This record gives sequence, structure tokens and C-alpha cells, in this order.
Amino acid sequence: MRKLSVTELQRIDIDTFKQSQKIPLTIILDNVRSLHNVGSVFRTADAFRIEHIYLCGITATPPNAEIHKTALGAEFSVEWTFFEHTLDAVRHLQQQNYTVFAIEQAENSLSLPHLDLDPNQRYAMVLGNEVKGVQQEVVDACDACIEIPQFGTKHSLNVSVAAGLVMWDAFKQLYGTINRN
Repeated sequence: MRKLSVTELQRIDIDTFKQSQKIPLTIILDNVRSLHNVGSVFRTADAFRIEHIYLCGITATPPNAEIHKTALGAEFSVEWTFFEHTLDAVRHLQQQNYTVFAIEQAENSLSLPHLDLDPNQRYAMVLGNEVKGVQQEVVDACDACIEIPQFGTKHSLNVSVAAGLVMWDAFKQLYGTINRN
């Protein structure tokens, strides 16, 4: 088995990416402090054609050299918007008929393997601060919570890892709805 070269991967350029159809998913980062986590979310959002990222509160925004280190340019391909308050971002999306999920361990949360997305709906997923998680007032405003099952000794995942898991799960369910060119 031979690894493929970068040219053999035939990736699209940024302009083509911006014109391409995206899966109906927006990511909201609620006070994420690590610029490397922010960059990683951008890079994963690019890989799975996420439509938008909302950067909220203390979450840093591009242009930023530290974000660029892990985003590797995805901060130029994925659309993003800054909101001072995460709650405002959630309400904004709900007014546009998005179903908004907090990715959080909460009472009555839905386990990620049981998430069933409707390709005719639009979704947003809120990921929280590395220490405090999603703010309680934001959890309260969301339509539901999704919990990523874990079976080890730790009680949480790195926020960029959690983002990757939920984006991948959504992508698997929604990818068939988009033009793949």
C-alpha cells in the first residue's frame, strides 16, 4: 500500500470550497480559551464542509498566528462570525430555525449514538470552555443536550476532540444531502 501525495488527493481550492454546498451544521464555540483548539475546530470544519463557526466570548478570532498553526489555512475557507455573548448566537440561530444542541453532560441528555438528524433541518452544536464546559444559561437556551459516551476514568474530552466527534457524526448523517463537487 502506497501513501497518496498531496497532489493525488485532488483537494479543492478555497474559492471552490466557499462556493460548494455545505452540510447544514454550524459550530458554536462558547468561551474556548485555547487557540490551538480553535484552529483544530476550523480544520475539522473544513474537512467535513461545516457551514459556519460562531466564535463567542473569550474565544479568539482570526487572523491569529496560533490559530493558523493548527487550522493550516482553514480559517480562510470556513465562514465565521464573532458574538460577544454565546446566548445571543444561540438565539440568533434559533430565530433562523436551527435546532441548537449543547454538547454537554446534562440531565436527560441524548447519547450521541442515538442522535438522528433530519437532512431537511439545520443544526448548531455548542461546545464549551475547556474547564467549565458550556455555560448553564446557554445549556438552558438550547433545544437539547448531546452527550458523548465515555467509558474510561476521565469525565471529559478535549473540546477539539469532542467537536471532531460530533462533526463526524453529523457529517455521516447529512453528507448525502449535498453536492459532492
